[in-house]
Amino acid sequence: MNIPVRNIWWLMLYASDLGKNLERSLLGSEELPEEIPELIGEILSKAVEDRIRRQLTISFQSRSAVISRVRGRIDHLKTSRKQLLSKGKVACQFEELSINTPRNRYVRAALEKLSRIIEKPILSKRCRSLANTLLAQGVIGEIPNRKQINSEHFAKHDKADKEMIAAAKLAMDLELPTEEDGPNSIMDPDKCEHWLRTLFEKAIGGFYRYHLDPNNWKVITGKSINWKIKNATDGIKDILPSMKTDIILDNKNKSKRIVIDTKFTNIFHKKSSWYREKSLKSGYIYQLYAYLRSQEGIGEELFDNSSGMLLHPALGEDINESALIQGHEMRFSTVDLTQSHEVIKNRLLNLVS
Repeated sequence: MNIPVRNIWWLMLYASDLGKNLERSLLGSEELPEEIPELIGEILSKAVEDRIRRQLTISFQSRSAVISRVRGRIDHLKTSRKQLLSKGKVACQFEELSINTPRNRYVRAALEKLSRIIEKPILSKRCRSLANTLLAQGVIGEIPNRKQINSEHFAKHDKADKEMIAAAKLAMDLELPTEEDGPNSIMDPDKCEHWLRTLFEKAIGGFYRYHLDPNNWKVITGKSINWKIKNATDGIKDILPSMKTDIILDNKNKSKRIVIDTKFTNIFHKKSSWYREKSLKSGYIYQLYAYLRSQEGIGEELFDNSSGMLLHPALGEDINESALIQGHEMRFSTVDLTQSHEVIKNRLLNLVS
């Protein structure tokens, strides 16, 4: 299964932290622009320009220097080895407020990367100019890795950095292992199947969170649900498998709940037996069935009237079948990831309408 890289970018956008705030980022735009790097470039440039105008966030950073007075902790070994005291100097290690934070270095690197990817000359130049501005202001040195950036904590005074960092993370992720260069090239999921499986699940949740009216819909991702058990032995809780749904969509007006389980696999067993060419995968059906039936009668009305959907990616395949099974509608559907964003969007919205 080979997926166009442009659509991988769309999945990444919806799955990202940035996707949670797209309404604010795009100032109410009804439609997202076609080119993802340009979109990220616009958002990141605007966020950085705003932070520069208001003053980039500063924080205490560790620094070592040879100075003429004691500051912080003395580096006795360096001071002695270089005989600094005889020169009226001392080697010290101290903390000082600086603009040269890991956060700002990461943003500068993201701007530099976008300036090389973006095809629009004006926007590319804008990103490069902002990166040079940060460099001139003293944002220099080693680029932090993702683990360091993920450990960043945002206080009230610097929460405006959240969108900037979310856009920078997405910009740094844009380079993918492809068969060719360019937005129309393809990516082979066999090379990174686990990453794509997680990406697809997060993207579908992000898509519905962005496109469904929050006044009518509530989107819940990664909800754990419990078995309805009685007369349990002491050790059963230690060995009973947990249940965690991928996505739950609650329609507040219609008192309707849709439980969606995403699977980054082919929807069918190919040539499953001598009398049929293909069939749905029974294990996935049992899993969705358990999600729906296990929650009946626990006092949550939405689960009593819930429906379920198994959602698979596909290339050129259109499957959308359903049946009522013991009081719950179960739908088995695909979304064709080779189609345009507009076609994919309409497909996903129609599936829950």
